[in-house]
Amino acid sequence: MKSAFLPDRGVIKVAGDDARNFLNGLITTDVDRLKPGLGRFGALLTPQGKIIVDFLITEAPAGHGGGFLIDCPKPLADGLATKLKFYKLRAKVTVDNLDLGVLAAWDGQLAAQPDLAFADPRNPELGTRILIPEDLKQKLSDLIGADLVDAADYEAHRIALGVPRGGLDFMYSDAFPHETNMDRLAGVDFDKGCYVGQEVVSRMQHRGTARTRSVKVLLDDLSPEVGVSVMAGDKQVGTMGSSAKGKGIALVRIDRVADALDAGQALTAGGLALKLAEPDVVRVPAKQPIA
Repeated sequence: MKSAFLPDRGVIKVAGDDARNFLNGLITTDVDRLKPGLGRFGALLTPQGKIIVDFLITEAPAGHGGGFLIDCPKPLADGLATKLKFYKLRAKVTVDNLDLGVLAAWDGQLAAQPDLAFADPRNPELGTRILIPEDLKQKLSDLIGADLVDAADYEAHRIALGVPRGGLDFMYSDAFPHETNMDRLAGVDFDKGCYVGQEVVSRMQHRGTARTRSVKVLLDDLSPEVGVSVMAGDKQVGTMGSSAKGKGIALVRIDRVADALDAGQALTAGGLALKLAEPDVVRVPAKQPIA
């Protein structure tokens, strides 16, 4: 089993009598389904339905004061806390940026179950998240029976699974949840009540209007730089995201890529060849006629 402390992650705590209802009215995931030891994937959106910040969230046990812990990108933690405080108005809620980080553990079973641990809800192969101070990373790794490795190893694992990361595989405030596969990674609860940006997201879901998607790609020896255009001939069809060990993630217009594949055109990024790991993901199923 492997573990890695992720230096790019921060933790925000939202607590108080109104915390559950407060969060449920703001974010894409159903907070009513949360309990200690269980995590969910979600995001705070703009009113136009674009992602301000995506995150994992869990409920803290009573022994840790209760409330909800949000595992989010560290550079965005202060901004998220400020945004949540802006929304709280008279709600009985406190919002704090904690001095905690995230230890990810994967490729095995934990030998012990720490308090603030939960399975990553996006993909079982991503393993477990444990919220701890950085100075406990070796001690916790020993406790759960994991070999502590570099964060780059976890990044390569994430990329191989095709799970997008904000700031690399898509830009915050510029992407809809469907474009980053949040609908396929259990990041949007379509049956819950209203939240900020919900109308746009629901419309994209029911009308099937998502034409841009994050897709897994296969590379040769070299990796294109993040942000370079993905090309089909002389036509741009997407943008390259993160990559490692011959695998990567690209944000592409699926209709344009499908046309390129049908025409036998090769895809490139920064002059380097790439292929779709799962070519069928760019095929939009034809709508069935209503009898």
